Amino acid sequence: MQNQHEGLNIFCIVDMHAITVAQNPKNLHEKSLELAAIYLAAGIDPEKSIVFIQSHNPDHANGAWILNCLTSMGQLNRMTQFKDKSENKDFIGAGLYIYPTLMAADILLYNTTEVPVGEDQKQHVELARDLAERFNHTYGETFVLPIPVISKHGGRIRSLIDPTKKMSKSDNNPNATIGLLDKVEDIRKKIKSATTDSGSEIKYDMENKPGVSNLLDLYSQTSGISVEELEKQCQDKRYGEFKELVAESVIAILSQFQIKYYELRESGKLQGILKHGASRANEISHPVLQRMYEKIGFVK
Repeated sequence: MQNQHEGLNIFCIVDMHAITVAQNPKNLHEKSLELAAIYLAAGIDPEKSIVFIQSHNPDHANGAWILNCLTSMGQLNRMTQFKDKSENKDFIGAGLYIYPTLMAADILLYNTTEVPVGEDQKQHVELARDLAERFNHTYGETFVLPIPVISKHGGRIRSLIDPTKKMSKSDNNPNATIGLLDKVEDIRKKIKSATTDSGSEIKYDMENKPGVSNLLDLYSQTSGISVEELEKQCQDKRYGEFKELVAESVIAILSQFQIKYYELRESGKLQGILKHGASRANEISHPVLQRMYEKIGFVK
């Protein structure tokens, strides 16, 4: 992974966020370990970066409670992710409503300067900035103001079936998403059946050609070639040929990734890496939490 030598990068497996909707405990446990291994197999170096599980550092919950008390219901009512995730649900827990403040704690406890996010999460980083400013104004300078960082391409990978929506693991149609651990034949099948657009031109135009644009994003992110260059390379290709190129590019990178992933899961090293990461995370977050306590008047 690039740029791990530039500052400190922190990666958190957010299991506390996960339980804002119903979870099977065994599945949550497995998925937490799976995601940790995915991070590492993707190239994150635990010696240069910090990788840990959110619930292993209680500072997140404690910091979030203080921020909850500074967050207005009006701000939370404007969170579009809550509206999307609560739609058609029989039961909506309070945790789902207030989870943006937990995300704010995730960010602010580490003096974070930049937060790489997809477009759908930009609103939550802006809330973290608002809460940091409110705390600083009310209690004195405490927090760094973070900024969201969104890639021009790949900041919002979209559904293969409905490219007007984001690709989501909660999609009811399994052909809409590509899982990092999908089998090669499944990946190829999903991309070949992906929605394209009228006409035959392979051009990046998310408004008028969202299907092709989405595939160009996938191709660019997995090949390392710019979208502009891919447009030139594929200008004479038919949609079928183009999809085959996209599929091969995705398969090439995920095949190597999966080898690393399964080696790591079988190595027995994952728990130790996560324990070390939680200790390093706490060394950074706890002094910030202590400053929060002192500023608001908690007794030592």
